[in-house]
Amino acid sequence: MRWPVTKSKLLRATTRAPAVGYTRAVEQSCLSLLDACNKFSKLTQLHSRIIKSGLQNNRLVLTKFAATASALCAIDYASTFIFLPESDPYLYDVFLFNTVIRAYAQTSDLKSKALCNYNLMLRCSVLPNKYTYPFVLKACAGIGDLRLGKSIHGSVLKLGFHDDLYVQNTMVHMYWGNSDGVELARKVFDEMPKFDSVSWTVMISGYARLGMSHDAIGLFREMQIAGVCADEITMVSVLSACTDLGALELGKWVEFYIGKQRIQKKVELWNALIDMYAKCGDIDKAIELFRSMNDRSIVSWTSVIVGLAMHGRGIEAVALFEEMVGSGVVPDDVVFIGLLSACSHSGLVEKGKQYFDFMRTFGLVPKIEHCGCMVDLLCRAGLVKEAFEFIQDMPIEPNPVVWRTLVNACGAQGLMKLGEKISRQLIKNQPLHESNYVLLSNIYAKMLNWGKKTNVREVMDKKGMRKIPGSTMIELDNQIYEFVAGDRSHEQCEEMYQMVEEMGRKIKNAGYLPATSEVMLDINDEDKEDALYHHSEKLAIAFALLNTPPETPIRIVKNLRVCKDCHAAIKLISKVYNREIVMRDRNRFHLFKDGFCSCRDFW
Repeated sequence: MRWPVTKSKLLRATTRAPAVGYTRAVEQSCLSLLDACNKFSKLTQLHSRIIKSGLQNNRLVLTKFAATASALCAIDYASTFIFLPESDPYLYDVFLFNTVIRAYAQTSDLKSKALCNYNLMLRCSVLPNKYTYPFVLKACAGIGDLRLGKSIHGSVLKLGFHDDLYVQNTMVHMYWGNSDGVELARKVFDEMPKFDSVSWTVMISGYARLGMSHDAIGLFREMQIAGVCADEITMVSVLSACTDLGALELGKWVEFYIGKQRIQKKVELWNALIDMYAKCGDIDKAIELFRSMNDRSIVSWTSVIVGLAMHGRGIEAVALFEEMVGSGVVPDDVVFIGLLSACSHSGLVEKGKQYFDFMRTFGLVPKIEHCGCMVDLLCRAGLVKEAFEFIQDMPIEPNPVVWRTLVNACGAQGLMKLGEKISRQLIKNQPLHESNYVLLSNIYAKMLNWGKKTNVREVMDKKGMRKIPGSTMIELDNQIYEFVAGDRSHEQCEEMYQMVEEMGRKIKNAGYLPATSEVMLDINDEDKEDALYHHSEKLAIAFALLNTPPETPIRIVKNLRVCKDCHAAIKLISKVYNREIVMRDRNRFHLFKDGFCSCRDFW
């Protein structure tokens, strides 16, 4: 940031001898004025006064000047005054350095300067104390430098601050700042002689942030056993883990726990609850919570709009957006992503185009995410050629995600040559991304060109690439069970496969025809049919039918997009077994009931 003063004049002034000596009264006056300073313009005036009063070498005044500058987001300005090349290093002490390091560590784009000042501190032979390291570690976490973090960890051990709870908590947080530091974070946590709620929260939030949701929930249960009370921040992370797992019943229990423990519901916790219900399949409960809020943030509106989008309730999402704008809330770019997604999942092509253009009314320039939503909107509506033209006319460079969306649509619409061409270009641009090879392999399978498909798979094998396996999770009796295609690891394996066979017979009698074209393998139709029967979602449903009372709802979470065959089969399973089946796949929610799906076969 450029400050509206001529620094050179002030810096030159510091090189001149003071006009007069200072007294204790002058010192106290400057300190009081710095305490009351609330504007940058006043700070520059005080800067001049300090120099004229001969206080530029007064540690107490310099430290207070740094603290005041930090509060005014002007620590860079203060540093140029405090750390002059000609200054005596013995002028600086640990309190001054701690003030400056803390200020830089708390400034998002200046964290590296906190570490520079830490190094300067060591060069000036100023010994850090236990208050230095939390901010040094925080800065290290901000830049994600694991190697430097380990080095600072070593310094903490040498100086004997490793038993300080605040230092330990920040060290755990520092290791979570790098995805390769997970094991080190856990090691530090496990070796801590004592914990507080912050210790547990840092670990739980770290697991939740990296998608290690089972670990987050497991550690929260350990926290309860240890008798440590959770706070609002803890519960936001726990709810995030529930959301990731699609664990609705666990999420409901967490809401009950929040009420029982009388944890204050600030807007962030309300938003986490709304997001959990919306993404775990109970959008009506999410709306109910939203309507009961006294104070809503833009995130509150966004969570419900995105939830409605995932449930295919695009018209309601559009209405809620209009209500939001009408209430005076200015939409941001994230809201528009949810809105365009709602139009996409509900086939509202013209509405989507209108809202895409409407962004500029609020001074928002469409980003790649918004353009991606538009490509998805057109592709889902079967307008592949229009989507291709849209990509070619985009004012920003399309990313691989946009092109992959188009390739998937090419496969669905039979535009194999275009899909092949784009896939090959993707591989050329991203030779180590397995999804590009999978797309090309699937294109060749749909073309029945098994030779080329085999060649692509051989290249993947040589590069050590593996397709992400499809898996389905189900929550039952506060446990999360996960199944993969052909899974035989479960203790109820025999009963499950018998149930799968029974399901197959019953839905065939109801009119089911296996979509063998969905099997991308060069095998006969009978083997293809057998492979379809053992998809992970069918195994999860069989498990649910065996272990839940008749007519109770079944809720499952698929990590990939549900295939056409499973979609058709589950519709009939819901009818034959009189079950409501709620599935969250990678794209949206599907509510199967009485032989129909809420997506209206549009997903």
